[in-house]
Amino acid sequence: MTRNICITASEGQTGFLIAELLLKESKFAKRIDSITGLVLDPTNPKCTELESLGAKIVPHHPGRERQMVKTLKEVGCDTICVIPPAHKDKVDITIELCEAAKKAGVQNVLLISAAGCDYAERRKQPRLREFIDIENIVLSSKGDPSVDLGHSPCVIRAGFYAENLLLYSQQAQLNGILPLPIGENHKFAPVALGDIAYVAACVLAGKGKHGFDDRHRGQMMIVTGPMLCAGKELAEAASQAVGQKMEFENISEREAKRILKAQADIDDSEKEYLLEYYSLVREGKTNYVVTTAFHDVTGEQPTQPSEFFRMYSHELRPKKKAKTDNST
Repeated sequence: MTRNICITASEGQTGFLIAELLLKESKFAKRIDSITGLVLDPTNPKCTELESLGAKIVPHHPGRERQMVKTLKEVGCDTICVIPPAHKDKVDITIELCEAAKKAGVQNVLLISAAGCDYAERRKQPRLREFIDIENIVLSSKGDPSVDLGHSPCVIRAGFYAENLLLYSQQAQLNGILPLPIGENHKFAPVALGDIAYVAACVLAGKGKHGFDDRHRGQMMIVTGPMLCAGKELAEAASQAVGQKMEFENISEREAKRILKAQADIDDSEKEYLLEYYSLVREGKTNYVVTTAFHDVTGEQPTQPSEFFRMYSHELRPKKKAKTDNST
């Protein structure tokens, strides 16, 4: 049984990490035949890096469904990892990819969705709620016997990526604070992006009689971090990692928007998603931990907040202020 995998949005952090794991880790690499990265931006340096590891990079031009069908057939794609891109037209782009995969006869589909989308209200958190619409498109194929795409589906609802907390690293370095618009009392369980990539790699490389490993096929996997954290607990975990005192500051949504606005490399739709997730935290809709799927799929334990912050301690450690020379 061949395993020719196409990964969408491979130039993004999630797609890149999944592809890198599949190509570099021998336990995955020996079980797959090829990796094709479908990218919206072929000039991204990550594309060159993936090519050096053995992946084939193919530009993805939204609006050209027929060409995408042809591409999927030419590379022999039998498995597609659908990662909705950080783009204002995320839903339309993803729907088009799914339709192309149907017409190309792709059998296995793994969708990377978002935990919390089922709690989001369309009026208040539209960017989060979009993931429900995307899930519906992917899972509806299961009831259509005329297409192969629904034969072996899997959905991973990824929790809030802990890496998003690093967007506030400048405030951490300059003032020793972790500013987040999440309120004082409610909690959430940030998950390391590497943990999501690890689960995805296990699913994509797994094989069974009907496509994916039977333990994964048809599963809706929710994967959060292993620890519920309020702002103060996150700051404490960061303090342990950097060896210096860090403090949590509950900021307004307006202040959070101002900070995110300075992040020029993040798409506006992604900024909207982050702010909406923070609003879910304030509403008390993220007070849960789900690690069963991670443990069952990988046989390991997910990354603790203190471990995560330790990996990025250089980005958070407060900078020493220059001494002023008062001598005459």
